[in-house]
Amino acid sequence: MRRLPPLTAVEAFVQVARLGSVKAAAEALSLSSPALSRRVQAMERFVGRPLFDRRHQAVLLNADGERLLTRLAPALDDLAEAIEPTIGESELVRLRLGVLPLYASQNLISGLRDLRDLYPELHIDIDTAPHLLSRLGEGLDAAITLARSIEPGLYARKIEDTSIVPIASVELTQGENALKEPADLARTTVLVHRDMSEAFTAWLEATGNAGLQPLAIDQFDSGQLMLDAAAQGLGVAFMLENHFEGAHDDRLVRLFGMEVQSPYSYWFACRRLALAQRPVRLFHDWLFSEGRRKG
Repeated sequence: MRRLPPLTAVEAFVQVARLGSVKAAAEALSLSSPALSRRVQAMERFVGRPLFDRRHQAVLLNADGERLLTRLAPALDDLAEAIEPTIGESELVRLRLGVLPLYASQNLISGLRDLRDLYPELHIDIDTAPHLLSRLGEGLDAAITLARSIEPGLYARKIEDTSIVPIASVELTQGENALKEPADLARTTVLVHRDMSEAFTAWLEATGNAGLQPLAIDQFDSGQLMLDAAAQGLGVAFMLENHFEGAHDDRLVRLFGMEVQSPYSYWFACRRLALAQRPVRLFHDWLFSEGRRKG
């Protein structure tokens, strides 16, 4: 029988390669960073060459490491799946998902029962703290975030395109001071989200109202609080059409009959190698499944 490296060394190599971080891989395997480094070094001694380019706070696969990963990772995943059904509790697989709170409440939670029916073994830890993309591999396996674009070093897939719409309380559309046309924004407050700071400007330019100045612009870091503020008549919120539709709030209406293509979209993102992890792959495929989109 051919001599094989220790399975612990193989597991350590694959985990570091996928996460791009010794610290994150050590946490995932419940090891200290020095212990994990020793296992990776054992793998390198076995193959007789370095597999990573080591930098100050990161490790990057070199060409030899990339070739080895493409051969080892699928085999290791197959081995894990073959063993899991025989060891009870280990049948569970867990995804650490970062997601914005409003998207989670309006779009995600309602579908998780269907996901559970498909994959009873998949469990999801939901994290709504900020800085989602910067925490990929450092506490998060994948993220659903709102952005104009995603840095090319990550795997990213746009969930859907949508429009920007002005949203306000029904009360602001009634009476002698009713908001009837964009020019009326000059006497009211506009509400914008910090993650969509250019949404209002984009809407003004697309509707031929560039240069229009509202009474004030108030910024929020919570989409749900923006909807609540708009429903209370505190201003006109410029948000995604999906946010308005998902609110199901009879106190809110869309204004002016105008909507424009949003420069911001929701994206699924993860480190490229993370797609080889079973929980990430299961969730990704469900999120973009045709049946879910039609539903």
